[in-house]
Amino acid sequence: MSTREDRLTALAAMAEPLRRRLYLHVAGSEEPVSRDGAAEALGISRSVAAFHLDKLAEVGALDVEYRRPSGRGGPGAGRPTKFYRRAEDDLDFSVPERRYDLAAGILARALEDAKAESIPVDAALRAAAHDYGRIIASAPRGEDASSPEDELGRVLAVLTAHGYEPARRDETITLENCPFHALAEQHRDLVCGMNLDVVDGVLEGAAATHLQARLDPRPGRCCVTVCACDAAAAEAKN
Repeated sequence: MSTREDRLTALAAMAEPLRRRLYLHVAGSEEPVSRDGAAEALGISRSVAAFHLDKLAEVGALDVEYRRPSGRGGPGAGRPTKFYRRAEDDLDFSVPERRYDLAAGILARALEDAKAESIPVDAALRAAAHDYGRIIASAPRGEDASSPEDELGRVLAVLTAHGYEPARRDETITLENCPFHALAEQHRDLVCGMNLDVVDGVLEGAAATHLQARLDPRPGRCCVTVCACDAAAAEAKN
């Protein structure tokens, strides 16, 4: 999965008008496009076409393949030609970041589990959201992973990578962005509960025993905050 920085880099690449025209030309072609073919279609030099096509490939907007043009083969055919085609991965841009694909995946998993296990949908949703958070936060940790600062750093990194825009204020992390904003506007209780379970799963996956997730709805940000818990609460979590 691409990071937010990767997506913004791809977005910046598309801001150049000629590069955008090249992307649209390649994306609209039924067959992969060579540098010569792109240059001829747009009326530019081959070197300019090659520069911009390679930039689009670098940011993941285009895929590259090497092959000889049709009708050419054998020892005297020369080196394979570089061809470009639209990347198979989606280019998805939003500012602030939205991740409706993740919400859909969690909800679909919950419906499947509810049917397969004959359990209430709300229970299945809580479990699916918690499992998702735990999985994205699970990573190898060093010997000092139990320290509160390490816990906080790991949680901040995971929440940042998944669009929550966490901001640390003393011992509290507020989530300045809800990746499921439009969905939350229409189904607030459902989505806020799902977000709480995701973040709680993140804390478990990151072994963040000194941190707790709680609902704290405020206008303009995610309804969940993360705070440092006292020693008794930390002991209870273990």
